[in-house]
Amino acid sequence: MSKRIFSPKPLSFATPEPYEPQSFEDSTAAVDALQALYDRNTTFLTDAFVSLGRNGTPDKRFRACYPQVSIETTSFGHVDSRLSYGYVASPGVYTTTITRPKLFRHYLKEQLGLLMRNHGVRVIVSESTTPIPLHFAFGEGAYVEAEIAEGIELPLRDLFDAPDLTTTDDEIANGAYEPGPGEPSPLAPFTAQRIDYSLARLSHYTATSANHFQNFVLFTNYQFYVDEFCAWARLQMAEGGNGYTAFVEPGNIITPAGADMPETDLTLARLPQMPAYHIKKKGHGGITLVNIGVGPSNAKTITDHIAVLRPHAWLMLGHCAGLRNSQTLGDYVLAHAYVREDHVLDDDLPVWVPIPALAEVQVALESAVEEVTGLEGYDLKRIMRTGTVATIDNRNWELRDQRGPVKRLSQSRAIALDMESATIAANGFRFRVPYGTLLCVSDKPLHGELKLPGMATAFYRTQVNQHLRIGIRALEKLAGMPTEKLHSRKLRSFFETAFQ
Repeated sequence: MSKRIFSPKPLSFATPEPYEPQSFEDSTAAVDALQALYDRNTTFLTDAFVSLGRNGTPDKRFRACYPQVSIETTSFGHVDSRLSYGYVASPGVYTTTITRPKLFRHYLKEQLGLLMRNHGVRVIVSESTTPIPLHFAFGEGAYVEAEIAEGIELPLRDLFDAPDLTTTDDEIANGAYEPGPGEPSPLAPFTAQRIDYSLARLSHYTATSANHFQNFVLFTNYQFYVDEFCAWARLQMAEGGNGYTAFVEPGNIITPAGADMPETDLTLARLPQMPAYHIKKKGHGGITLVNIGVGPSNAKTITDHIAVLRPHAWLMLGHCAGLRNSQTLGDYVLAHAYVREDHVLDDDLPVWVPIPALAEVQVALESAVEEVTGLEGYDLKRIMRTGTVATIDNRNWELRDQRGPVKRLSQSRAIALDMESATIAANGFRFRVPYGTLLCVSDKPLHGELKLPGMATAFYRTQVNQHLRIGIRALEKLAGMPTEKLHSRKLRSFFETAFQ
């Protein structure tokens, strides 16, 4: 009987030269080594791809792996208990894979420096066993000539590693990861491949490079806030920056400090799903604004990806339904608790997990309201109420039998209802990113108080500018805090990674 199925000969692997692990007692030198190893391995993959397009199908596969950084401790000795990160809780070996060291340079230097100081250990830089997918080796904004790909006869997955979604997950951040016997514990909340996945998604959803994202983030659900933010940012640039260095719009369109126009007249034909705008400071210390649109799905999607950049804080500024008769249109709601009926995070963070208010963020928001409105103390209660915000996934909940929802809202003592705030706060809690919410009452559906078209125009014209200025001022206050104070221990679980 003739053989009808032929098994192709398995291809051997071509890899870079073996990398000898190196030990460092200086965090800058360690990050330099990570950068050199990452550059070497990604260049190996991209050069191999280009070579294939010119020379035809090879008789081998190409593989290069992510760099990794490790530490080992042997003592149960306690470190400064005031810290919320920068240490490990027990003896052992801890490691994490690293991607884009240039983008994360300041972050890596800080995290490794804390570990060295707190535990008196050296850091080991080595090559991991996790392959770098070809897609991620090219990085953001890479352009590959079609002729090169067309010159390769075999599927790319036969020749290069592809993203492995079976291991690209949030098990570490969710507290669900358990190392096997003899395996090291995780040093960071995200692996290199998980980070690369999100960096690619960020560029897709926001039309701006991850390089431009700042450590202090505003989320909004209305274009009005974007218009006001752009006007304010352009004014800062025209006035010399006022401490900011550049303003970046979707399409990576840059207006530098001291200029009243972008460096290019390029404009996007259409905006992305969740456009992002960045007013930059040195060390990513500026502000990013993202228009997430309406709904908890977008809110989860964008925070899933921004979280890998390890921002210092994010705030929700948007409109809400006021649920109390005592509220008026234009009043502010400072959330100190959340009712989670958004459901998009139920599998990652059960609804029975409380989402606490963070004192540092609450104080910054209330202080910003006082400064911008000129009201304080008891007078502030006339325009702002602190209380529970409910987030729901059904925008047209009013069209159903209201007895159930209204009863739950009353029992929870909710004072406002929206579709994003609890999602953003819950993902902040899940990813250890300080969070807060300041909403503006735009209608009162339970009391039949809705805006007519003319009223809506006047409302948005007067309230959005003030609301945005409050959000900006609050983030500037948070940016002025020491990071060890801002990153609350409330966000840390029993078994935490050392990296913030």
